[in-house]
Amino acid sequence: MARDLLLEIGAEEIPASFIVPALDDLKRVLIERMADARLKHGEVRTFGTPRRLAVWVRDVADAGEDVTKEVLGPSAKAAFDAQGKATKAAEKFAESLKLSVDALGRTTTPKGEYVSARVEEKGRPADAILQDALHTAVHGINFKKSMRWGDVDMSFARPVQWLVALLGDTELPVVFGDVKSGRTTYGHRFLSPGPITLKAPADYEATLEKAHVLADIGKRRASLVQKVTAAAKAAGGQLLEDEGLVDQVTNLVELPSPVVGRFDERHLDLPPEVLVQEMKSHQRYFSLVDAQGKLLPRFIAVSNTPVRDEQLSLRGYERVLRARLADGRFFFDEDRKTPLGDRVEKLGRVVWQNQLGTYLEKVERFRSLAGWLAQATGRAGEAATVERAATLSKADLVTGMVGEFPELQGVMGREYAKAGGEPDAVALAISEHYLPRGAEDALPTQDAGALIGLADRLDSLCGIFAIGKAPSGAADPFALRRACLAIIRIVLGRGYRFSLSAAVDEALGLLAPKLANVKRKPGEAAPREQVLEFFRGRLKALWGEEHRTDVVEAVLAVGFDDLVAAKKRLEALSLLVGHADFQPLAAAFKRVVNIVEKQGKDVAGGQTNPQRFTDEPEKNLHTAFTQARDKVGVHVRADDFAGALREITGLKPAVDTFFDKVMVMAEDKDLRENRIRFLTEIGALFNQVADFSKIQAEVAAA
Repeated sequence: MARDLLLEIGAEEIPASFIVPALDDLKRVLIERMADARLKHGEVRTFGTPRRLAVWVRDVADAGEDVTKEVLGPSAKAAFDAQGKATKAAEKFAESLKLSVDALGRTTTPKGEYVSARVEEKGRPADAILQDALHTAVHGINFKKSMRWGDVDMSFARPVQWLVALLGDTELPVVFGDVKSGRTTYGHRFLSPGPITLKAPADYEATLEKAHVLADIGKRRASLVQKVTAAAKAAGGQLLEDEGLVDQVTNLVELPSPVVGRFDERHLDLPPEVLVQEMKSHQRYFSLVDAQGKLLPRFIAVSNTPVRDEQLSLRGYERVLRARLADGRFFFDEDRKTPLGDRVEKLGRVVWQNQLGTYLEKVERFRSLAGWLAQATGRAGEAATVERAATLSKADLVTGMVGEFPELQGVMGREYAKAGGEPDAVALAISEHYLPRGAEDALPTQDAGALIGLADRLDSLCGIFAIGKAPSGAADPFALRRACLAIIRIVLGRGYRFSLSAAVDEALGLLAPKLANVKRKPGEAAPREQVLEFFRGRLKALWGEEHRTDVVEAVLAVGFDDLVAAKKRLEALSLLVGHADFQPLAAAFKRVVNIVEKQGKDVAGGQTNPQRFTDEPEKNLHTAFTQARDKVGVHVRADDFAGALREITGLKPAVDTFFDKVMVMAEDKDLRENRIRFLTEIGALFNQVADFSKIQAEVAAA
């Protein structure tokens, strides 16, 4: 009979950000190990709180499935002599499988004929499989930081206190350090501190709930949201939306219990971002706003236990926040005593990256690059704002407030610029050049901030690639993937038209003094090519989420120097691909491209000579092509790629007839090369939109 499996690791308070990744590791390893052992099972659920990580697997089979395998032995020549008699090699092979020589067969492989045998491999018992799997899972969790304790020669996020490992009502032996598994778990640290004996995995969630622990993260999150939303409404406000804070608090408690407090209204003259950050970063308090989104002098703190004396509890929460807000006001008042412009010089004492220099040097580079981008995008009228905002853009890094709250970079620059009398456009650009900070974040609302943000990120990308510190695997310490995606989002969102490769060249040129002594590995691509290929990879991943992969490849293959044009080409081609008659259309055009790729390299350059055409179909195709080429050019210049594709697809009948009636690879060399040049010109017409050879379509032999 199938039985349920439960694994629980009890520990001291695990950091909130560690819990979900650790559960993912546990679940992944268990599923992989059971799959390797052919052990069938049902649904897999995870549970996690600050004190526990658990996995529950339903309906685990009693044993792994049996399987019959074909095992290859020595070659037939080595296994049997000229008379067909078995050699020692055959006998030893049969003996190793506990078979007779007569039970051996023969199998033909690409390397020749080999002796083989079919053997049945029995599935191992579930208990044995799971003992190994649980051991691997418990010891294989990857934490960002681990610790050791006592005499235990192992590390974990926090000291492990207990282990539960049950298969049905049977205990499985698992050991971690000095802790051995059993069936004893623990409930809420304060509300149900005693040991709890579990009879079976199916009892786990309900048993813990009775012990004041909501072990299911999703249910605990829903409970938290419901309670804090209700508390905010009762306090006359509404919750300031912050999904990240909700996730964090969810994994800080086992039983969420909110209380509503207040702070002195005089602090409302501080920038709202400062107040929110003070409440969120240090105290994990939720902020409240009114119906217009204005911050209220209220907050919600979430306790891990129901509050018995609410006033006493609130006094503690409010006292801590009062001190934090006093610190914030001190930083704000002190920072404003020094104009933002006077802080720029101090950036020369703050290193951005050892090989690439200080923040002051970085600012000087991307300020120049932002000016270049303003010209290239036709925003020369923004040059003065770009110049001033770029100069001040990083000056808040040397303020007390940003030193305390790095998350307020740009926000404080905006506030201090306003306090110093800078134009509103300059202040806004300082703040917005950091946007978007993430995939879901808003884009800059005006050009100056957007252009400075592009320049800042391009400087980072080009500089880091040039010194050989490009992202590798999951490692991306300079967040270059995020920077690249932000550039793409800004360019497309703002509709900027400029040459990406020229911008990369400009950035590398500004970096040149810092790169003079950088040594490159033999055969390593130049920084320019590396950066552009990095963009290509990000575009492929981003656009591949909404469009066919082969269509994305086809568009990128003919270039993405103008990102806006590339996106328009992708959208137009994606619409065409969706038509029922696209398959034969793509096959016809792909045939053109394939012939050019195979034969074009042997043909000298030059123009097609229409006078050399001898067959009516090729003359007709040339006439149709000439007319289409002019119209396609008009459409492309107008960014009407759908119109360009309509003209191109109109060539299909003439292309089909050409291939049916005309021998491209004629014996006459001049005739053959003239036809290949003609097909090359047709292929170039297609390539104004996409490389059709990348499109998945059935193609007749060339």
